[in-house]
Amino acid sequence: MASSESSDPAVKAELDELMRRFLGAFTNTGGSRPDVEAVREVFIPQGMIIANVGAEPVIYDLTSFVEPRQKMLTDGTLTEFSEWEVAERTEIAGAIAHRFSEYRKSGVRDGEAFEGVGYKTTQFVRTADGWKMSSMAWYDA
Repeated sequence: MASSESSDPAVKAELDELMRRFLGAFTNTGGSRPDVEAVREVFIPQGMIIANVGAEPVIYDLTSFVEPRQKMLTDGTLTEFSEWEVAERTEIAGAIAHRFSEYRKSGVRDGEAFEGVGYKTTQFVRTADGWKMSSMAWYDA
């Protein structure tokens, strides 16, 4: 299997940018406005996002994922929020790719400061419009 180290650096850069845009879509630090709609731009329309943090996985389509986060990040429920990758391993094979990420996050929810760490697994597909995310699953440690 081809790994990111032996693949086209331009493809790896495109995947890095998709992940940066996804994570940055939720940032509302320093009074900045989140761009949660960016999730629809980085995913294929049929994309799936899965939270595997409780007893059962919660499976979202793009709309059911975006809408409550948009509200929470703009109504004062979740402020000073940001999320960032601290490590990743990306494998690229032709027109598909996979990324395993460790991330950190911090913010203030309902007036209480918090920090966290977790893991994401993201699948990518090359489309006529360039690379897009097709699915993501996460686990908060």
